[in-house]
Amino acid sequence: MGKLFCCKIILIVTFVILTGENAQGRKEKIEKSLQIIHDVAIRSLGLLCLGEDYKALSVNIRTVRFESARQKADLAATLLQDLGVAHHNGLQDAIAKNLLVSDRSILSARVLAINASSGYLVNSVWWQRQGVELEGPKKVNEILENGRRVHSVYPWYEDPDTTPSLRSPKFMLGPQNVSYKGWWTYPYYSCSSKRWLMSYSVPIPPGRRGLKGFLSLDIDISHLEVNQCEKTFSDRPNEISVFHGTHKCHNATSRCIYASHIAPNWSRGRYQCICRDGYYSPHHGGLFNGTLVEVAWQQKEENITDTWDLIFECKKCEPGCHTCIDQSPCLATYNWPFRITLLVFSVSCASCTMILNIFMFKHKRLKVFKVASPIFLSITLFGCATMYLEMAAIFPVLDTYSCIATKWSRHLGFCITYTALLMKTWRVSLTYRVKSAHKVKLTDKQLLQWMVPILLVMLIYLGTWTVSDTPTAEDILDNEGLRFKQCVYNWWDHSLAIGEVLFLAWGIRVCYNVRNAESLYNEARLISYAIYNIAIVNIMMIAFHLFIFPRAGPNIKYFLGFIRTQLSTSTTITLVFGPKVFRVLRGQGDQWDNKARSRGVSASFSLNGIGLVPEEAPDLYQENEELKEEIQKLAAQIEFMKIVHMQVNNRHLKPKAGGYFSSVNAPTVIHNPSAKTGGCLLAKAEDL
Repeated sequence: MGKLFCCKIILIVTFVILTGENAQGRKEKIEKSLQIIHDVAIRSLGLLCLGEDYKALSVNIRTVRFESARQKADLAATLLQDLGVAHHNGLQDAIAKNLLVSDRSILSARVLAINASSGYLVNSVWWQRQGVELEGPKKVNEILENGRRVHSVYPWYEDPDTTPSLRSPKFMLGPQNVSYKGWWTYPYYSCSSKRWLMSYSVPIPPGRRGLKGFLSLDIDISHLEVNQCEKTFSDRPNEISVFHGTHKCHNATSRCIYASHIAPNWSRGRYQCICRDGYYSPHHGGLFNGTLVEVAWQQKEENITDTWDLIFECKKCEPGCHTCIDQSPCLATYNWPFRITLLVFSVSCASCTMILNIFMFKHKRLKVFKVASPIFLSITLFGCATMYLEMAAIFPVLDTYSCIATKWSRHLGFCITYTALLMKTWRVSLTYRVKSAHKVKLTDKQLLQWMVPILLVMLIYLGTWTVSDTPTAEDILDNEGLRFKQCVYNWWDHSLAIGEVLFLAWGIRVCYNVRNAESLYNEARLISYAIYNIAIVNIMMIAFHLFIFPRAGPNIKYFLGFIRTQLSTSTTITLVFGPKVFRVLRGQGDQWDNKARSRGVSASFSLNGIGLVPEEAPDLYQENEELKEEIQKLAAQIEFMKIVHMQVNNRHLKPKAGGYFSSVNAPTVIHNPSAKTGGCLLAKAEDL
């Protein structure tokens, strides 16, 4: 097992090394080919067409686009093999000419007859296209002289050392699982035709006369394009794929853009380098010509200059800049000490609400808390603490999570706080407006049954909002054009804002209805002031954001949020809980509000609705005493009215001296205009 494992490791390492070497060799061949293309394009190889007629590349080009010409060449070679290569060139001439006529991509066609034993040329036919005309075999035959060997300099002919096989460095390897009769040459530049060509050569085995044939086609590939940028889905069909990704742009800071207009098809550097988003260059506006980039890269490889790194590498923009032209800042600065101060104060306020909640439950048996429904007071404090925590949600640079926390803390805290206050005020409104002698009793449990659906609707709305259209942060600009993050406001926000405005409008209406109601410890009026305050504060803050500071920076917006929280939440706590805590600290928390009692407000008339918390048994003795007092008042009034009517209808009766209707205690006489005899009604002047 150990030996097998070692063998596997050795094979893997060998494979990696060979693969790396092959990749490096392929890269060197491509770079060498690009250099040849560059030299041909700028005509720097002056000796090329003096000492050589051809200059071949060493990269493969897909030949699928020329499949039709290849099939015709294979068919013609099969025909020549079947009929034989004769000493006369009539058949060869007809085949070569017809190949040229049948396909516009074929630039020239040639057929050679060679002595199989000596290798000397017996006869040849060579047709080529000049513009739209075909040039016959006379002129071109001067290149191939009969009785001599075919010169191996031709890129389309086999090397003498590889005869009879055509597997020479001149030819590309054929595709796998595909059988060709011949071989495609590597791309090469022809000085005679001044074009880039590829040739397809097919050997024909010797026949009965000892002659072997050779058929070759030249395909014009000058229309193909050298695109060195990365391969994309929108690549043109004429692009040579082997050169994709060979550009010399700095990939980390710039990207390659194919520019077909700046150079001929067969040119190196036929592209432009443009700085990526978030990068800039003080040179050339961040757009570099690919030809210059190629030259600078070559000079760096030869250790001549560092221009490629100094000029053609883009510089990173300042943090937060998507695009830039210099090192100017793009992000607004956050005054962290200032924001931390406001955050600490807000969190301290939230902690104080929890301490106040504990203080209230510790003294919940005192009348000042007992008659005000401790459960609703606790809910109010919890909602206020939630609204304070909004300052923690908007403290950092906003992102998706902080925006979600902002929406939940703001809207849920508002709903909890003001629903609890409005439920208490609504109970007072119902109790105050009742016209019957029967007293309306709404317990805390009944109010909670009304409050829970309201909170449930808010939870469903916020949950649906978070899941279906998660709040995110977007970039906005301040007065100086600097960007910072702010939570997106869309129709979810607008719909919820409209709902909260309607909710506040209903609360204001309820508070207006109880404006003259008297309650113990004046709680109804203080809650009304709190609700009026939140409505005014929100209207003012909206006006500040829209009209006064429409493009305020992040620090001003954070300060405005702090002011809104303090003016609304802290004021609410001060109005609702301040007097109660003050009375408890003065030792008067278990005493009735004498001022309200003097105006006729009984202990049972409070924001609790029944004077006692619902979990305790009612004081039946006190209620019985109050009912007895009311019954005695009603009985006295009935008795008085009976005596008055008796005196009116029996005028002959005279009041007894010292009686109720004597001259001393005589009631006021009120004339009744509806009486026929001008009688009068008596009414007791004093209230009973």
